[in-house]
Amino acid sequence: MKDFIDDAKIQTLLEEARDPDPSEIREILAKARSKKRLEPEETAKLLQVEDPELLEEIFQLAGELKKAIYGNRIVFFAPLYIGNKCINNCLYCGFRNSNNAIDRVTLSMEELEREVITLEKEGHKRLILVYGEHPDYDADFICKTMEVVYNTKIENGEIRRVNINAAPMDVEDYKKLLDTGIVTFQIFQETYHHNTYSLLHPAGDRKADYQWRLYGLDRAMEAGIDDVGIGALFGLYDWKFEVLGLLYHSIHLEERFGVGPHTISVPRIEPALNTPFYRNNKYHVSDQDFKKLVAILRLSVPYTGLILTARENAEIRKEVIPLGVTQIDAGSRIGIGAYSKSQALLPEKEQFQLGDIRSLDEVIGELAEQGYVPSFCTAGYRCGRTGEYFMKLAKTGLVQNYCLPNALLTFKEYLEDFASEKTREIGERLIRENLEEIGKKDPARRNFVEEKLQLIAQGARDIYI
Repeated sequence: MKDFIDDAKIQTLLEEARDPDPSEIREILAKARSKKRLEPEETAKLLQVEDPELLEEIFQLAGELKKAIYGNRIVFFAPLYIGNKCINNCLYCGFRNSNNAIDRVTLSMEELEREVITLEKEGHKRLILVYGEHPDYDADFICKTMEVVYNTKIENGEIRRVNINAAPMDVEDYKKLLDTGIVTFQIFQETYHHNTYSLLHPAGDRKADYQWRLYGLDRAMEAGIDDVGIGALFGLYDWKFEVLGLLYHSIHLEERFGVGPHTISVPRIEPALNTPFYRNNKYHVSDQDFKKLVAILRLSVPYTGLILTARENAEIRKEVIPLGVTQIDAGSRIGIGAYSKSQALLPEKEQFQLGDIRSLDEVIGELAEQGYVPSFCTAGYRCGRTGEYFMKLAKTGLVQNYCLPNALLTFKEYLEDFASEKTREIGERLIRENLEEIGKKDPARRNFVEEKLQLIAQGARDIYI
């Protein structure tokens, strides 16, 4: 069966795009400035840009586009690993089934509840639940864990949005998740290069089926899940190839379902316990190339969210966020049960190594000081502003009427309930500055938002528009 990823065509595009003419690059940038999705041929040419001046133009435009579409908001979430049992033997993963150096653990529902409480006490409102591929982690089990997360609440702490990163399913199983309250389902292809995929995923493993995984989000959307997330693990193969693979995947979903992925994740491979693949790998992505790929993705799929994780260290995150990132995690722990145990690193239980282990408050304080509005907003999902409807709002610019006010409201909640004194001071100043900017364009909206902020200061919670 032929799929929508044509390795030979991608390689040809990259080869033909070598040494692009500067005038042609600037024509492509002009198209990107109009917020139109780029074609693979155009993205291939951007990927081959080496001229420092042109690269700077790419970086600058990526930042401008992000601000024009998403504003100065950064959405926060936390990953919560439920279990690390896995039937697969992916050569790059610490969870692979032949790795006897790690403990195999699955959270009980009581342990899961403790993890959620710990996250809520930090101020988190959005979680992505992560599972190994194993018969124990079927749709019914995942639904049960989602119910525990949604039902676990303390004082002003609650989880309002649950996303899932798990093995691909059939349509009926996706429907179970939808009925339980899933918002987004993530599947990363890892690598779009067929031969590399086969080499890294041994024959006989469930994950060895490239097409089952590739079409996993098609089945999710057939089931009614209209927010899906894609990604590649950069460093498994040539990063330029992977960027085009992500673009072709986006185009495929857009053409078939009327809307592309809600998010694209861009993790780089990191070392994992007893996993020598990392040391012997020849496709490591440099920091400069990483910045380049993030910026080019922003130009190529302007209305798609870009997720940057705590795999990356604090310094590189600071450099990359301005290039088009819309979502990040913070205060993350990827060991099973690591949040409630208050341990930064549990190497015997981790899938890979984290780069940024700062607390949520530290990261929020830094970003707020830089002028970004930290957001925990989940209003769009509860009001039906998802999928194709969200894209229509985004393309008309109307989404800003909802997203910035809701970001300010959730940020105010965080400042009232969880922030350190320093972060609270920075945050209140930032809220005032944004209210002033809203007032310049729409005084009535400013007054409306200010009234809601006052209600939160008086004790009201979960106010949104």
